[in-house]
Amino acid sequence: MTLEEVVGCDMADKKMETVSQALEELLVAAQRQDCLTVGVYESAKLMNVDPDSVVLCLLATDEEDEDDIALQIHFTLLQAFCCENDINILRVSGLRRLAQVLGEPSAVDVSGSTGGSSSNSNNNGEPRDFHCILVTNPQCQPLKCQALQEVGNYCDESRCRNQWVPCLSLRER
Repeated sequence: MTLEEVVGCDMADKKMETVSQALEELLVAAQRQDCLTVGVYESAKLMNVDPDSVVLCLLATDEEDEDDIALQIHFTLLQAFCCENDINILRVSGLRRLAQVLGEPSAVDVSGSTGGSSSNSNNNGEPRDFHCILVTNPQCQPLKCQALQEVGNYCDESRCRNQWVPCLSLRER
């Protein structure tokens, strides 16, 4: 490995860590303002009804989800819709950390596929489905924060490098 490659890797790691922190800040801020839609089915419904309100689509998986064909089909359809409607997309690994950030009390099993609601669990008391999360802009007061801009810039930079769906890894703390 050359010095340029080592320095480049260090800078890329720092950038990823900065974007990860910005994403966590964005999710907490959006949740406080009730600007999150959690769950694959709920997200698909919202994008069908009001795609202009969506500013970011997170598609979250872990290694055990890679063999879930149904989930991968949903992701492909969501990605296509987001690309067609100029919605930033971000693939995220680290479902446990995502659940922790969003205050899921039982972050042990975050792979429920029944979808979410405004509380931490659905009507059956099952954990929310964190595989797809949409960040929306409220109509009356748009969500403007540095974290959203930083995540958006990361998505833009990735597209300039022909990486249309950038990936980010959230690490447990």
